[in-house]
Amino acid sequence: MPLPETPPPGAPGPGALAAATADGTRLQVKAVPAGRPWHWLALGWADLMRCPWPGLVHGLAAALFGALLMAAAGQRFWALAGSFSGFLLVAPVVATGLYAVSRALELGRPATLGTALAAWRPKDHRLVLFGGLLALAGTGWVLTSASLITGFAAAPVNSPADFLRVVVLNEQSLLFEAWLLLGSVLAAPMFASSVVAIPLLLDRPHSVLQAVRTSVAAALASPAAMALWATLILTLTLIGMATFMLGLVLVVPWLAHASWHAYRDLVLPAPTGEAGTR
Repeated sequence: MPLPETPPPGAPGPGALAAATADGTRLQVKAVPAGRPWHWLALGWADLMRCPWPGLVHGLAAALFGALLMAAAGQRFWALAGSFSGFLLVAPVVATGLYAVSRALELGRPATLGTALAAWRPKDHRLVLFGGLLALAGTGWVLTSASLITGFAAAPVNSPADFLRVVVLNEQSLLFEAWLLLGSVLAAPMFASSVVAIPLLLDRPHSVLQAVRTSVAAALASPAAMALWATLILTLTLIGMATFMLGLVLVVPWLAHASWHAYRDLVLPAPTGEAGTR
């Protein structure tokens, strides 16, 4: 009986997929069970409890931003709805400093607010480029959402009550369904392309295109887990917003730390000696 073939060095193991990059490097992504995001949340909460101050500062900044956004667009809910959903698109960039904190904790290094702030220094053009692309996408969705609601709503939408009455509960119109469908069509590829991209760019020397390809490969390898992860992110963020933004003080760092662990779980470790791995 012939012996089974031995996989060549660097070949993906069971449950792993290899995403070839432009320079020939093969980044390994792993399929995970559908319920795996609960484990990421548990690990993220543990990181937040071990090193709370950087996370709380980030969370407070996000809550203040949300409060200012509500104050500025409180009577323009057609813009507010798109702005908050657009914020979800750029959230991975907002969490960059907390990915650095989780990485430091993982490596047994000191993790402080300075660790988080150092990650924001624009010395890495890849992070700046990807952040700019996400911001552009978020701005595009805000404008699209505002145009859709103002152009097709049966009456002016200036408050949450107007949005609920004119858009959500209007049985004579499919505007709300169209708004949700369009948002989902735009958000799904953005989520897939960014779910592990920013942590990967922070952690490894690969290009933005390579990070995006790997992120999409990771999302496609675990569709059920990604669906649950997206639902948990949306649900926890909405809860944070519904508490007059106060809940974001905890939700934002919790999800940020959990996202680091999602990256570490979905993308297999780099080969020993990979040049530039930080």
